[in-house]
Amino acid sequence: MSDMKAIQRILNEMGIKNLLEILGEDISFSDLNTLLLEVLRTRTNDLTPGELLKKYSMNRFVHPAEIDPIWLKQVEVELLKIARSSLFTPIQISPVSPLGSCSVIATADQNKVISALRGTEVVSDATNLLALHICDLVKKGSIKNDSDSIRFSTSHRHIRAQKFEKPGLVPHFHIFCMVTSGRDKGSYSFEKQALFEHIDVYRKMFKSVFSTDITVKLNASGGYTDSKGFIQRMGDHIHEKLPGVRILKNLEERDNLYYQGLQYSIIVKLNGQEIHIGDGGFVDWSQKLLANRKERMLISGIGLDRIYDLLKNSDAY
Repeated sequence: MSDMKAIQRILNEMGIKNLLEILGEDISFSDLNTLLLEVLRTRTNDLTPGELLKKYSMNRFVHPAEIDPIWLKQVEVELLKIARSSLFTPIQISPVSPLGSCSVIATADQNKVISALRGTEVVSDATNLLALHICDLVKKGSIKNDSDSIRFSTSHRHIRAQKFEKPGLVPHFHIFCMVTSGRDKGSYSFEKQALFEHIDVYRKMFKSVFSTDITVKLNASGGYTDSKGFIQRMGDHIHEKLPGVRILKNLEERDNLYYQGLQYSIIVKLNGQEIHIGDGGFVDWSQKLLANRKERMLISGIGLDRIYDLLKNSDAY
């Protein structure tokens, strides 16, 4: 049954056809939060320990991942240290972010996020929360991004509400990610430097920690006037700065509402398999959050659980 059909069934059974309008529009967000907190308190008061255990068994969001936590923590530390040596300040972010962190400034479906009470949602993409943190600091005047870029990194366990088709997969996974914020200074100077820095960090990480090289695929996306020319100039710049990194270019512009001008993939070969281990690109989030078209932002991330899955049965583990 679709979500809307299920909602309509509930409204019909309750006999309050305008309930969504009342809860979604007529009462304040604070009052809605107060109401829902009491509803959930009442529900949990009626739960027995046996029912709680049954709920744990049936809830796909709460089960542990099949990853060695010691391996994960060691890799996290190594990656964060490498990023810090390249001026990306490590940040320990909160497990929750403001409600709408992904759906308001990006194109994510709110129903693919675990929405919570008290105006929050469980983090489903750490780059969004890093972007909010950066823009909050810039707006308050605590930090500036006009003379030099702001660079943050983090490693965080993400959880998403969509169903995964592959058996055995849990909906939470670890991502290392970076965000760079700056201003447009002409001639794509921010874009060139930020992209170089992100790719260089990943080059160092995979060479140092996993003993492999990276391939970078640049994909054209809408949002810049000349996407093909933009990709060409970015590719030429990376080739000049990092001649040892293989660069692939896809000049055919894709209908991508998430990234602006360029989306790139990090491709690596681990345990004999070549995979797309991460991606990144330019986003307009800081432009929206700070209402300034001069703002520029680059985000990226790589999946650590996927790396573990490839290496756990190899000599490299």
